[in-house]
Amino acid sequence: MKILFSPSESKSKLLENPPINIDSFCCKNLYDKRLEIIQRYQEILNSNDIKRLREIFGLKDEHKCHELANIDIKSSPTCKAILRYSGIAYDYLSYDTIPVRYQIYIDKNTIIFSNLFGPIFASDNIPLYRLKQGSTLDGFKTESFYKKNFGSSLDKILKDEFIIDLRAGFYEKFYKITYPHITMKFIKNGKVISHWAKAYRGIVLRNLALHNINSLEDFKEMEIENLKIKEIIEKKNMKLEFIYEIF
Repeated sequence: MKILFSPSESKSKLLENPPINIDSFCCKNLYDKRLEIIQRYQEILNSNDIKRLREIFGLKDEHKCHELANIDIKSSPTCKAILRYSGIAYDYLSYDTIPVRYQIYIDKNTIIFSNLFGPIFASDNIPLYRLKQGSTLDGFKTESFYKKNFGSSLDKILKDEFIIDLRAGFYEKFYKITYPHITMKFIKNGKVISHWAKAYRGIVLRNLALHNINSLEDFKEMEIENLKIKEIIEKKNMKLEFIYEIF
């Protein structure tokens, strides 16, 4: 079982674990590749160029930009990725309120696609950072870099797994799934929702853990409050799209 998930721009300020090192991440053989991106990012932080900082942070507040620029990514304390992110999806996941045995399910099975660190497991350790979705590092696209360098490693991780893709569309640029998988769409009053889809992705991840889902059969039978399967569409690229109606 593997669940692909998006990060969030909102972050917690937890500082529980040591700074990043080769043991902080999955795909240890590609640690040097992650460091390439971190170095590019750190150089922009060190420049104190407010224009560049505003661009990568997606912020106008100059004081806040300089505050974030003072973070040294390689020496800052870290925490688990699933605890670092604190956006809408993570609020509705409410990881802290899940019994430990189900937290382990999330830690082991969830892959988050970070703009800065690339594909990481929920249990991987990352520092506080900010990199706006879609921004580049002086024109360098991290999503293209990670797709090129991490694709084959992700193929090995995902081989023979039951895969549910809960990523927002942008994060599909980091990795194209080459195996059978499930995606989800949420509709209300006949219309596809977008903003609140983040909340339902968090709710779905929570339920996957609480029900210990590991197969398509289990997934089809899983009941989620206020959601009902309306339709299942078989799409190209070995994808089953589950359409859920919110009621």
